[in-house]
Amino acid sequence: MQRKFFRDIEGNIFRGIFFLCAFLSIIVSVIIVYSLLSQAWVFFSEVSIFDFASGTRWSPILKPRSYGVLPLVSGTLLVSFIAAMVAVPVGVGIAMFLSEYASGKTRKIFRPLLEILAGVPTVVYGYFALSFVTPVLQKIFPDIMVFNALSAGLVMGLMIIPMISSLTEDAMISVPKSLREAGYALGATKMEVSLKIVLPAALSGIVAATILGISRAIGETMLVTIAAGATPQMAWKPLEGVQTMTAFIVQLSLGETPHGSLEYNTIFAVAFVLFTMTLMMNSIGRYIVTRWRIKY
Repeated sequence: MQRKFFRDIEGNIFRGIFFLCAFLSIIVSVIIVYSLLSQAWVFFSEVSIFDFASGTRWSPILKPRSYGVLPLVSGTLLVSFIAAMVAVPVGVGIAMFLSEYASGKTRKIFRPLLEILAGVPTVVYGYFALSFVTPVLQKIFPDIMVFNALSAGLVMGLMIIPMISSLTEDAMISVPKSLREAGYALGATKMEVSLKIVLPAALSGIVAATILGISRAIGETMLVTIAAGATPQMAWKPLEGVQTMTAFIVQLSLGETPHGSLEYNTIFAVAFVLFTMTLMMNSIGRYIVTRWRIKY
């Protein structure tokens, strides 16, 4: 009886600790959203939301001032699209190799290498793109600028490969072996089993991993600040410099813009757009996982 009493007290204590941890994360999220909304509201009280969302010129500091956010959004989407074109096929291919073809010894070698790749600071990726990838691209495309979206997108794709491959591998490993054995029993080859059975069965996890990887690319800061440049423009040309939303936030934060001014509050307006985009991407990924999950 006494042992049960102390066991119940211990359970209640840990339950309370875990509840406080969960509640703290909610409180922090609410405070972040409130700080963004409060500062962005000050900006939108002076600048029309329609002009902000539909304008094609972004110049909040230099006269004539203009607050159209579309150049920053297009630069962010361009770099993220290039990164996705690199990371998704490579990441899915690595995951398929590790889950379907690699032996246990090979898997133990490749997984730490991917973890090392994931642990490299983004600043290092940025200078790698600027000092190595860009000179290589200049030999292929002589007209490419020093700061360009292509170099930043390629290296960003390399950066998010570990995330996509790890989540995709987990989705493929969770596919029951009975499905694979059924395919082999019908005379399918290993490639056919991998492409026609395992891949469709793990599709929800693959799509969710892709969306999370793209969300990571959208929110990347230092790499695009160093490699992509600081030229907000609507031109969808990977060989030219662009400016992403995160790069603008860094640029203005490090400047001498007076605190509380309209120019300073553009940081929170752009950050709110960035927060909304990543929230939508994560919500879509969560919906796909819960909606398309196959219950075995």
